[in-house]
Amino acid sequence: MNVILFGATGMLGRGVLRECLRSDSVESVVAVGRTPLGVSHPKLRECVQSDPSDLAAAGIDPAAYDACFYCLGVSSVGMNEEAYRRVTYDLTLAVARPLAAANPGMTFVYVSGEGTDSTERGRSMWARVKGKTENDLLELPFRAYMFRPGIVQPVRGVPSKARLSRVFYAVLGPLVPLVRRIAPDLVITSEAFGRAMIAVASPGTEIPGHVLRPADINRLGTAPTRHN
Repeated sequence: MNVILFGATGMLGRGVLRECLRSDSVESVVAVGRTPLGVSHPKLRECVQSDPSDLAAAGIDPAAYDACFYCLGVSSVGMNEEAYRRVTYDLTLAVARPLAAANPGMTFVYVSGEGTDSTERGRSMWARVKGKTENDLLELPFRAYMFRPGIVQPVRGVPSKARLSRVFYAVLGPLVPLVRRIAPDLVITSEAFGRAMIAVASPGTEIPGHVLRPADINRLGTAPTRHN
């Protein structure tokens, strides 16, 4: 399959990129973002631009791609709702709407979050905005899947870009293996996360609905797969 990847500089996006480049199922990846990846691979084409939603500037023909993995996002810490919505909702739908219109056969996988408010009426600002984003993506005429990861453990050299995440793993990282033993479905590795994204876009995979929680992601991400 041919894949468009947004947000490949973040921890989750980097994990997805790594698995795409290793997978026999993925023929090519075009990574769109604001900053260079510093990665070179025969499968990879990189588009660095100030507006990631400008598909024409990136030279992307939606009809030529089978899947879009949307890992672009920011923490809501220190942001008001209007600013957070611009990055989380407006930018995501600016990418998704033209893709769906041009290629309804495409699979679109969106990184949401555990605790997202599908009713859009809760107290938590970020959860409401994520819920609105999920709901509107699911209304578009392509195959859309919402990934709601819980605790994600970076593995295989995948770095954590966000300062808060780096502090979290520096302080609490040694406890993650214990949490995995006690409650294995609360923790997802970056490797399993990337493999699960590829799985939902692959023909013949049994998908448990359109909103995938940590247990679903773990099941898909730990299934046998072919890779280089």
